[in-house]
Amino acid sequence: MNATAKLFLTIGSFSGALSVILGAFGAHGLKEKLSEKMLANWMTGVEYQFYHTLALLLLGLLALHLPARAIGGAGWAFTIGITLFSGSLYVMALTGITKLGMITPIGGLAFIVGWVLLAVSVIKS
Repeated sequence: MNATAKLFLTIGSFSGALSVILGAFGAHGLKEKLSEKMLANWMTGVEYQFYHTLALLLLGLLALHLPARAIGGAGWAFTIGITLFSGSLYVMALTGITKLGMITPIGGLAFIVGWVLLAVSVIKS
């Protein structure tokens, strides 16, 4: 297995586990502590993290068949997107600092870049 495949399969696996943990924590541990709006923000973070976790796993598998260099940019964009998009929603929900919401669209942009890079990688291969 090449290094890129191993990297994104590993990141995706840990992100998947973290998605389940954070989803359960939100549903059970935060349900009574957060407002409906903040809990919805938390769960949106979990949802988008899980979608892009699946994308990372897909990239890991694609890296076995496509040039690793082509896949790497998409993988890093998804990883950055998870960190900024989902991470900002988690911190905002826990702290109530709504100004952190300004970071969320940057993570969303990273997700878009990742999907476009994936498309370009497939087209070029």
